[in-house]
Formats: sequence, C-alpha cells, structure tokens
Amino acid sequence: MPVRRIQPSDVDDVVRLVHALAEYEQAPQECHLTSEQLHASLFGEAPALFGHVAEVDGEVVGYCLWFLSYSTWRGTHGIYMEDLYVDPAQRGSGLGKALMVELAKECADKGYHRLEWSVLKWNTPAIDFYKSIGAAPLDEWETHRLSDDALTGFAARG
Repeated sequence: MPVRRIQPSDVDDVVRLVHALAEYEQAPQECHLTSEQLHASLFGEAPALFGHVAEVDGEVVGYCLWFLSYSTWRGTHGIYMEDLYVDPAQRGSGLGKALMVELAKECADKGYHRLEWSVLKWNTPAIDFYKSIGAAPLDEWETHRLSDDALTGFAARG
C-alpha cells in the first residue's frame, strides 16, 4: 500500500477528496478549498501544512493533512491531523491505518509526544477505527471555535 508525502502533482486529487470529505460530513456548503489555496499552504514560501497520500494503481484514493502543534506541558511539538479520508471504495483495505502509521512514525522519529485530531461524535465508523488503533477520546476537553462573523467581530471589538 503506497503511502507517501504529498507532492505538487497530487494537489488537485487531494482537493477533490477534501470536498468528498465535506460531503461525507454533511457540510459540502462549508468547503471552499481550491487547488491554489492548498498548493500555497503546502508548497509556498513557508509551509505550515503537511500531508501524505495513499495510492492504489497510481491513483490517489486517500490523504491526511496535518500541522505541528505544541505541548507546553511536554515541552515538545506534536502533530494535529486536520483531515484523514479514504475513498469509500477503498475503506477497509488498510489505507487509513497506513496513513496513521506514517504520522505516528513522524512523531516517533522527531521526538513528538502527541498525535491528535477531532472526530464528529456521530461518525461511529471513524471512532471505532481510532479505538482499534489504541486512540482514546479526551472526554474532559471540549473544542471551541471562533470563525466567520464571530471571529472578525471579536477582533474588531478588541
């Protein structure tokens, strides 16, 4: 199962899969990612986003996008996985696990102490998969977000 770092030639395929993920998560209207945006984020002057892709017969059928986080308590970086997605026709083939293994190796090789991500509470197939690889939910933590009008309004109020 070939899993490798994302390359510029993969960007269009990954954008297609990001939009498929948004559809799966029942929020296609919220996904506005373009190939130009993703290319700039991954391969621009100072990239802060990284990724891997999974291929079958030369076709990109899965991806994960991630960035570095930092734990003040541990004093080390970690990885925050923004997305993990495998085409429905390839699910159960081990590609999702292979992508996760690459991120775990990245952490181990660089001395990072955390690999974290969020999952929708209704996404039981993903939750079951994550539990099967030893991940544990952080039940005592709640995710919060400022975005769109709330973000700009708060910024303007100072």
